[in-house]
Amino acid sequence: MYRRPAPSPDVPCRPHRVLSAAAGLLLVVLTGCTGDGGAARGPTGPAGTAGASGLGDPYFPHLGNGGYDVRHYGLTLDYTPATGRLSGTAEITARATQDLGSFHLDFAGLTVDSATVDGTAVAVHRAGTELTLRPRQRLGRGDTFRTVVRYSGVPRRVTDPDGSEEGWLRSEGRAVALGQPTGSMAWFPGNHHPSDKASYDIRITVPAGLKAISNGELRSERTRAGRTAFVWHTPEPMASYLATVAIGPYKTRETKGAKGTVPGYTAVDQAVVDDPDTAGDSAELLASVPRIMKWGERNFGAYPFSSTGLIIGRPGQAGYALETQTRPFLPGPTDLETLVHELTHQWFGDSVTPASWRDMWLSEGFATYAEWLWLADTKGVPVRDSFAEAYGDEANWAFPPAVPPTAADISEPPVYGRGAMVLQRLREAVGDTAFFRIVRGWARTHRHGNATTADFTAYAERRSGKDLGALWDAWLYGHPKPPRH
Repeated sequence: MYRRPAPSPDVPCRPHRVLSAAAGLLLVVLTGCTGDGGAARGPTGPAGTAGASGLGDPYFPHLGNGGYDVRHYGLTLDYTPATGRLSGTAEITARATQDLGSFHLDFAGLTVDSATVDGTAVAVHRAGTELTLRPRQRLGRGDTFRTVVRYSGVPRRVTDPDGSEEGWLRSEGRAVALGQPTGSMAWFPGNHHPSDKASYDIRITVPAGLKAISNGELRSERTRAGRTAFVWHTPEPMASYLATVAIGPYKTRETKGAKGTVPGYTAVDQAVVDDPDTAGDSAELLASVPRIMKWGERNFGAYPFSSTGLIIGRPGQAGYALETQTRPFLPGPTDLETLVHELTHQWFGDSVTPASWRDMWLSEGFATYAEWLWLADTKGVPVRDSFAEAYGDEANWAFPPAVPPTAADISEPPVYGRGAMVLQRLREAVGDTAFFRIVRGWARTHRHGNATTADFTAYAERRSGKDLGALWDAWLYGHPKPPRH
């Protein structure tokens, strides 16, 4: 995500070395959620246990669900912009990670019309944003099962703790779905914690003349009886907050992957194309995508996905850019550095995804540092100058990047600017050769997975052969502003 900077739980010790009791408990909860069922379990009995209704994320404890691992989402959507009505069917293929008598899905706002598990109708209990489904037959640990939920209604906007809006953003015959951190549950049910990634097939039907853009590869586009169906396929694992649908009068361009490149799909809102004040800026951004991709591969290693692209929406459609997987969304033409930021997220944030929302700096710090590298390579601005500017900005010192105080702080300046400063201090400590070996190795080792701050600090020490404890204490976890040199 890219937001222009606007003017607690206890801080844990460095988790890869010494853990306080509180921090240790937190890691037990998080480790449990990715293993055999997550946070607190329900009572055991002949019908199996109840999957947890949350994964204990530090900032969104009820987000996500325990007891299963989603492997694939098949979403079939039909949208009418004039009324805002969305009809959907979600086919969710998952593997049980414990014996399950019941399990939960995250879902906000829309009406559930029916649900089945392995073809058998099941009752659905709803409480807030939690759906509880109880299969007729117990699901055994290791079983693969298929849940189908049919739903309808007018999807809603979601207001984040920091006041920004996400979810289903509708305006002037257009709609865009943006999900960071929780908004994806506004348009499809699922396991909406970033630690549970899955592949996707998304079919979207809209009135003829409009486009419906999503992640991955466009498999087909067919018009019948005045409505057009677009079918998109994402083979690589994707966190639900990175899934998107953009509907509107877009001008699109599809490119086939030449040797050494991947296929691309770009879309620009027709209002941007028709406006002489914005058309040139959007054309420059589109033309820059291949160049930035090649630059990213030189610095970060092989591009991790089978397609790429860009969506440029109508100005004001959203209040921020977002790194939606393979196809970042920009709210109108922006500066080139913002595009660099969002495309860098394809490596750091989309492929290597934070294990919890506390690990957000692993995404935003890397993307911000990439802006500094880009400025150095293309405009001759030394990285040390970008570091100095960030160091002098007091907004970056409100809290340590690895431990934002509240959910409202996970997209605040320290996560971005001070997160990037951590990487520059690491580079100075280990040298350029070792630093870029660490960066490329990190992206390769955790490709299509999830990672924690502790994973990164341990990896950097192992690959560099250095004890970097003092660096982490001062720049990553420390409250006082450390000396610049």
